Amino acid sequence: MQDIFDNWFQNGNEDFSGVFSVSVDDSVIFQQAYGYRNRAEKLPNKSDTAFGIASGTKLFTGLAICKLIDEKKLSLGDRLCDLLSYDLGQINKKVTVLHLLTHTSGIGDYIDEEAENCEEQLQSLYDKYPVQLWTRLEYYLQMITPLPPKFEPGERYGYSNSGFVLLGLVVEAVSGLAYQQYVQDKIIAPCKLVHTGYYRMDSLPPDTALGYMQDGDAGEWRTNIFSLPVLGGSDGGLFTCAGDLDILWRAIFANKILSEEMTHSFLKLQVMINQERGKSYGLGVYRNIQDNNVSYYAVGGDAGVDFFTAYFPKSKVVVSALGNTNMNTFPLLRKMFEVLA
Repeated sequence: MQDIFDNWFQNGNEDFSGVFSVSVDDSVIFQQAYGYRNRAEKLPNKSDTAFGIASGTKLFTGLAICKLIDEKKLSLGDRLCDLLSYDLGQINKKVTVLHLLTHTSGIGDYIDEEAENCEEQLQSLYDKYPVQLWTRLEYYLQMITPLPPKFEPGERYGYSNSGFVLLGLVVEAVSGLAYQQYVQDKIIAPCKLVHTGYYRMDSLPPDTALGYMQDGDAGEWRTNIFSLPVLGGSDGGLFTCAGDLDILWRAIFANKILSEEMTHSFLKLQVMINQERGKSYGLGVYRNIQDNNVSYYAVGGDAGVDFFTAYFPKSKVVVSALGNTNMNTFPLLRKMFEVLA
């Protein structure tokens, strides 16, 4: 692990700001922390610093939906139009919970990561809908429901932020709780995740990293407070730390969050993404297959956010990288697949 990290770090990644952690059977075997959680105050990132994880949040949303299925309050075949009372506009009435969980709904995406001009679209969105107003999931509907479908439900895999926003609304409709509160009550608190939560960007708790972007012209580092929704939702925006991710993965595989049957459904192949690369998807979690060994992972990237976490059942290893800049740690994850799978 030392050699792998040093090789990555010394080959153009010396500006890494964040935490890289590897654990086996609850014991940390390798960990490095670099950079600052607060650049102005020169407060360093530490092993237990919490970071935003962007779309890594979808792992928690998938678990929340599966928890509701375990509670017999929901099923994978339930149609979205039967679960939500909102005007769903152009969303296909055939879309089910399964379609949403597996990115096969075809719903128009308010942040279309398949589009070449995704970043320009996102900036236009923030210009029209100021980030300080993004506090409730209903707010997202005005950006989603007018969009035409991209394809028929079940036709193919197509990564969808909109789909996971709608899953958050399903959680609220079925549980009677705000999405963030349901995740807190059913996953974060029972697992005793001590530094995980949906923190407001303008009210971060102690030892939480500010996200930073570097201005290309001036070279100044600026925080991402005006570049992300003020409160995270079901498609992104959760904060967590390396130790909590270790606890989460081991709780999943010990059937402490979901029943054994539901855990199996959560983890099993639901849709193939890239057969040649062994990449597939479960019910909110990525899967990687190499030499008949399956590993599971979640990733996230956004303004001032760089994240991945992975679990390797064969060796019982958890590997996580949490960064508070736009540094790309994905090559580290690919190396983990090669070595540990």
